[in-house]
Amino acid sequence: MIDVISDLKCAADPARFAEEAIGFKPDQWQIEALRSTGRRLLLNCSRQSGKSTIAAIKALHRALYWPGSLILLVSPSYRQSGELFLKVRESLAQLKAKPQMLEDNKLSMILQNGSRVVSLPGKEQTIRGFSSVDLLIEDESARVPDELYLATRPMLAVSGGAQILMSTPWGMRGHFFETWANGGSSWQRIKVPATECPRISPAFLAEERAAMPDLFYQSEYECQFTETIDTVFNYNVVMRAITSEVKPFLEEVRRDAQ
Repeated sequence: MIDVISDLKCAADPARFAEEAIGFKPDQWQIEALRSTGRRLLLNCSRQSGKSTIAAIKALHRALYWPGSLILLVSPSYRQSGELFLKVRESLAQLKAKPQMLEDNKLSMILQNGSRVVSLPGKEQTIRGFSSVDLLIEDESARVPDELYLATRPMLAVSGGAQILMSTPWGMRGHFFETWANGGSSWQRIKVPATECPRISPAFLAEERAAMPDLFYQSEYECQFTETIDTVFNYNVVMRAITSEVKPFLEEVRRDAQ
């Protein structure tokens, strides 16, 4: 039998839903992410910090308590899409009162209330058929092609849906870096280095630091956007060279020719 009062409180608070309905005790940053009500959320997190778990719970919470919702999970590859969707199913399996399903397969589910959760590999042609998305979660954003990211943004235009980009950094390139660095105040940013994850021991991090090149360690565990190995010019040097005070050379040539 469902405790109606408890269920209403879980509906109003995704963090409470995680603890009481699923039996998952979130870290403080995970509570912040679960309770985020903004339309744009960036999760810059260390490997194995728990970002996929939180995204899965957030997706399930939306599907359960907002009938008719469309939740898309986008990942760089078919395998990664399956892994993220599996976490949604694992969270669903922990519920004492499970919803009836109209469809349930390896990459999608449809609840009786009309909500859909669909997981897609990172190919533009698999995305364009969807519209009016209520929650769009992009996993491993740093590895998702920019053209795919640009193709997903219009899906939120009519619905006013929420978007989550989550990843470990992969150099100063791509939409994940650009959004983190220059996306503006409309994006809520949460950064979680490995030292803030209680499940990753200092001893393990010491071993990793000794075994990995600095650039890789800084990216994988410290959430730093490092220079890419094949970079010819330093990113900050390039940015300092950009100015609106210098007029384009071709513009001057055209003016003189007239």
